[in-house]
Amino acid sequence: MLHFEPGKAPITLTDAAAERVLALMDKSGDEKVLGLRVGVKSKGCSGLSYFVEYATERKKFEDMVEEKGVTLFIDPTAVMFILGSEMDYQEDKMFSGFVFNNPNETSRCGCGESFTVGDTGTAQG
Repeated sequence: MLHFEPGKAPITLTDAAAERVLALMDKSGDEKVLGLRVGVKSKGCSGLSYFVEYATERKKFEDMVEEKGVTLFIDPTAVMFILGSEMDYQEDKMFSGFVFNNPNETSRCGCGESFTVGDTGTAQG
């Protein structure tokens, strides 16, 4: 069951994620970068994987989330998979990167690379 709340942004950010997005925006050195794009793609043993990339424009049908001083563009094909998610940033000795706390995930592969949402039929084994 997807966690949809009308009027609520499809994704929220922790303070750590917002700080990291701002740092990445500063590092980009490209005045055309408007924010970051968040989406999912088919990948890994569980079927789906998150991606984050620089966004220089708002594409057709993209949701735009403005929170904590940053702008995220949500790829329209990803919205149904990330509704209600929280984007966080974590850093330790072995890993640094964005982490998604997604209430819609029903399974995740052992390495954490990919995930499955509900009965979408995307899981490959």
